[in-house]
Amino acid sequence: MKSHRKISKNISYTEATKSITAIKKAIDNTPDTIALSNMRYIAENIFEVIRVRFCVPIAVSSFYRSPELNKEIGGSSSSQHVKGEAMDIDADVYGVITNKYIFDFIKDTLQFDQLIWEFGDNKEPAWVHVSLKKSGTNRKQILQAYKKKNWRGAYVTKYKVYEG
Repeated sequence: MKSHRKISKNISYTEATKSITAIKKAIDNTPDTIALSNMRYIAENIFEVIRVRFCVPIAVSSFYRSPELNKEIGGSSSSQHVKGEAMDIDADVYGVITNKYIFDFIKDTLQFDQLIWEFGDNKEPAWVHVSLKKSGTNRKQILQAYKKKNWRGAYVTKYKVYEG
């Protein structure tokens, strides 16, 4: 049964694929074998390393997104979530450590493709987006997401190089 499978020691299959939008819209959010392999790779090489380092629970707020789900939520057409190469993590959910600690640990210690300080303020991200490629070159790109009004007055997500 799918719900009992594990992506890694501390991430269940259900946690890695659950989406309220997918449930509400009856969207299949089942990863293929390549995405599942990528999910296991990032879970072992990012998430589990963080868990061992800090010895605290950390929430996964978004992991795998099927192409249909990604389109439904307005995700980037090149989102690494669709490939199982990206996860959004949030340490603040449990209040033991901060997202900034997680962000800095990844930045200073781990191999990654992309690391994004997601919104929040200049002291603390609201959550941390991190991606890791199993094959190919990891860019070590560090960005900060923010909202900006466009010419129509609507807020859109923009990214700038993180200057920490």
